Amino acid sequence: MADIELYYQERNPSPLQLVWFAFKRRLAPMISLWLLASLLVLVILAPVITPYSANVQFVDAISLPPSWTNEGNMQFLFGTDDLGRDLLSRLLIGGRFSFGLPIIIVVLASTVGIFIGAMVGADTQSKLRVLGRTLDRLLTIPSFLLALVLIAILGAGLGNAIIAITLSLIPQFIYVTRNAVYQEWQKDYVTASRLNGCSNTYLMYRVILPNITPTLVMQLTVALSVAIMDIAALSFLGLGVQSPTPEWGSMLARSLDEVYLSPWSMVLPGLSLFVTIMAINVVGDSLRRAIKQRMDT
Repeated sequence: MADIELYYQERNPSPLQLVWFAFKRRLAPMISLWLLASLLVLVILAPVITPYSANVQFVDAISLPPSWTNEGNMQFLFGTDDLGRDLLSRLLIGGRFSFGLPIIIVVLASTVGIFIGAMVGADTQSKLRVLGRTLDRLLTIPSFLLALVLIAILGAGLGNAIIAITLSLIPQFIYVTRNAVYQEWQKDYVTASRLNGCSNTYLMYRVILPNITPTLVMQLTVALSVAIMDIAALSFLGLGVQSPTPEWGSMLARSLDEVYLSPWSMVLPGLSLFVTIMAINVVGDSLRRAIKQRMDT
C-alpha cells in the first residue's frame, strides 16, 4: 500500500545543500568547477584516451603546428614538439603529475598539518608552545625555497620532490589550524560546551572544526595552487619529474630553445598551468564565501 501524506511537511535543505545553493548562484565558480572536474576526469583516463604514447616520435611530423593553423594536421590536434611527439598526449599524461600529484600531496600535508595544528591550538597548558615557535620560524622561509633545501638533501627525483613539497606545506596547515583553533577555543560558546560536560574530542570535531571550515577551505585552495607551482618549478629546474616523462613544468623548460620556431610548445603547457591555478582559486574563494554565508545566516 502506497504511503499517503495526510498533511504537508516542510523539508528544510541540509547544510551542504545550502552551501551548494549559494555556490551555484555565480557563473564563474560553476565554470571553474566544471573545468576542474573535466580536467580530473581527463587526468584519470589519460592512459586510455590519449591518441598516442607520450614518448613516441613521428619523424615526419617534427614541430608540427596545431591543427587549427594552415600548416596543421588533424592527426595531431595540438601539434608536435621538436622531437615529433604529440603535444595533446603529453599534456594529458603530464596532467597526472602536474594536477594529480599535487592533490595527493595536499591531502597528505593537510591530514598531518590539521591534526597537529588542532592539538597545538587546543593546548591550554603550553606544553606544545615550543613547536608553535619552531613553526613560526619555518614559515619565514618560502615553501619553494624550503622544498629546494630538502631536495638538496634528499636528491633530485619525483619521489623526493613529493616528499619535499609535502614537508614544506605541513607547517602552513599547522600554523593556520593552530591560530584558528586557538581563537575559537577562547570564545564563549566553547566555554559553555565545556561546562556542559563535552569532552575535548567532541569539542574539537563537532564544535570547533565546523566553525573554522572557511579558513581550512581557503588554506586547502592556496596549498593546492602552491603544490602545482612547486612541482612545475622543480620539474622546470630538472629537480622533479625527469625527462622524458612529460610534466607541464618540464615541457616549458624544454620548449625554451624552440620558442621562436614552435611557440605553441610553450604556450600550451603554460596556459594549462595558468587556467588550472586560476580555476582552483576561483572555486576555493567562492566555496569559502558560500560556507561563510551559510554560517552567518
